[in-house]
Amino acid sequence: MNTSVIQQLTSAGHLDRIFVDGEWVLPAGLGRASVIDPSTEEPVAQIALGCAQDVAAAVDAARRAFTSWSVSSPQSRAALLGRVHSLILERAEMFAQAISLEMGAAIGFARATQVPVAAEHIRVARDIVASYPFLTHRGDTAIVREAIGVCALITPWNWPLYQITAKVGPALAAGCTVVLKPSELSPLSALLFAQVMHDAGVPAGVFNLVNGDGPEVGAAMAAHPDVDMISITGSTRAGVLVAQAAAPTVKRVAQELGGKSPNVILPDADFARAVAAGVAAGFRNVGQSCSAPTRMLVPRERLQEVERLACEAASKFVVGDPRSPQTTHGPMANRAQFNRVQEMIEAGIADGARLVCGGPGRPQGLERGFYVRPTIFSGVDPQMRIAQEEIFGPVLSIIAYDSVHEAVEIANDTVYGLGAHVQGQDLAAARAVAARIRSGQVHINNPAWSPHAPFGGYKRSGNGREYGLEGFQEYLETKAILGFGQEETA
Repeated sequence: MNTSVIQQLTSAGHLDRIFVDGEWVLPAGLGRASVIDPSTEEPVAQIALGCAQDVAAAVDAARRAFTSWSVSSPQSRAALLGRVHSLILERAEMFAQAISLEMGAAIGFARATQVPVAAEHIRVARDIVASYPFLTHRGDTAIVREAIGVCALITPWNWPLYQITAKVGPALAAGCTVVLKPSELSPLSALLFAQVMHDAGVPAGVFNLVNGDGPEVGAAMAAHPDVDMISITGSTRAGVLVAQAAAPTVKRVAQELGGKSPNVILPDADFARAVAAGVAAGFRNVGQSCSAPTRMLVPRERLQEVERLACEAASKFVVGDPRSPQTTHGPMANRAQFNRVQEMIEAGIADGARLVCGGPGRPQGLERGFYVRPTIFSGVDPQMRIAQEEIFGPVLSIIAYDSVHEAVEIANDTVYGLGAHVQGQDLAAARAVAARIRSGQVHINNPAWSPHAPFGGYKRSGNGREYGLEGFQEYLETKAILGFGQEETA
């Protein structure tokens, strides 16, 4: 166990408190939740859980703060985000240690990816607000973009800091005030982030954090009449519950939900490169990403070659202690997810898919911890459970197609539409396939991640967009002022 994170949070008194109206305060709720180290299955800390009363206090603070924060200058908001960005980078190692401890990310992955990409969301929000045209003209009509109001933000356990910054950054940049509920399963990085906000000088009430579970705190946030918008990243089931709770008050609901992303490898692709990259993308973060491309669609005549290449790629993974620099893949983040992945591997076998590597149980030599064997199925029928349901773990389904048209049909044949990949050397052909896939993002030939690329889903993968300009604009209302007059020219 890395004790420095726990020691810091304990000595600061943050584990038993929530952050409301600029202060670390004891919650009215009496609930407690253990933080489990997924590599040992042992508790490493206990946090205090808030309740509906704490949500009400946080929303009241955010409502009061909105009056002044919403009319503050964009430059002052950019300056605050600049300080937040700098502090995240200064404390990057502490954040990486916290993420590795709370959800099992390999420390190298936490350092190289989880923390840096989280910082990027703050940087991008800072840069956008510094030059965004909040007032434009259309003849005599002024088009004004204004902060929507108090925003309730619900974030998941799989990318704990990254998902927080993807919401908090643009919301504050837009002039909104926020109440954040991070996952109670991975709350340590959120507590460190709240301290960053405090140390960066966020005005009282602009940022509030209430730890808690979905049925109590999440539901209270969604239903609160003084919350103007709620944004959730989580399962489709959780998104539906939030939308239902929010409906009576007609607030804006943004949802980034589940996925079952296809990876279409076209006949002209460089298969050695495309398959290895596809396996790496599908198993990134131990497959615990809503947009993970876990359905690999390949030409039937290349199926055996793909199976061999995929297993070779998976064999290079080092599954083990997340605190070891040699580890590439740590454990699943929690027991429920470990059990879910085991269930789905067994379902794949029962449904007749061919297991080409991996399988049920823990990897050899790992008798404790939520470790899963990187698992690849082939001969997968598109209607099997493993091809239709989100598994959220290191399980890849290889599906054969007989024509590119059929590949597109298979790619679109789920209730989800969050992400997709297309691999091929003919860029025009790859673009044509990308245009036909019904998903919010499509990656052609494994491009670098971009914090400016809007992210969100079609169908049951959600609505609204995050990241970049579109993610920022989610937190704005549009006002038309007719008769305003023409724009003045110098």
